[in-house]
Amino acid sequence: MRAILVSKWTKVAVFLICLIPFVDLLWRFIKSDLGINPVETLQHGTGDWTIRFIVFTLCITPFRKLLKLPDLIRFRRMLGLFAFFYVCLHFLTYLGPDQSFDLSGMWKDVAKRPFITVGFAAFVSLIPLAITSTAGWIRRIGGKRWQMLHRLIYFAAVCGVVHYYWLVKSDVRKPLFYGALVGILLLWRLGDWFFKRRSQAPARVAASSVSVNG
Repeated sequence: MRAILVSKWTKVAVFLICLIPFVDLLWRFIKSDLGINPVETLQHGTGDWTIRFIVFTLCITPFRKLLKLPDLIRFRRMLGLFAFFYVCLHFLTYLGPDQSFDLSGMWKDVAKRPFITVGFAAFVSLIPLAITSTAGWIRRIGGKRWQMLHRLIYFAAVCGVVHYYWLVKSDVRKPLFYGALVGILLLWRLGDWFFKRRSQAPARVAASSVSVNG
């Protein structure tokens, strides 16, 4: 399994698989096969894939620990950047066909409509994560600060789910499903943090005792 995960061709394959939703939407757009409301189809399609890629990204850490496959970490940055790619497409389908690139109208919409507000908050919170996703940025700001900053992905995930829930109004099965996945991943992260602190507590107490006695 490790040989497959560390192979450069596996990374290429994952990259190509991540492009499939984009190619599918593009091909349907070229063929005029997006239904009676093409803009809405594009918005919903890119929005769905944004949340899915956020969930895929959040799954990497628990999966690599539970399955004892540390090399899965090689794919986390790529999945996170694809989440940003699809949210940019989602935003552009709103800013372009929906708002005709009228920035003042967009700001009024963001301020007036709560589901647009939380969706925009999710988009904005993903920008610094995409910018600082390289190893160079980790060195610049330090590992601990980088980890704290990248916890914004949970904020983006929650905002994305709320945005979707408020948008659909009636058939809320999809946003509730994504919300359940995000909730499970959040609980796992909190549980992992809690048990890690408990396991480190005796070591800190011992170190403190040695320091006092010394």
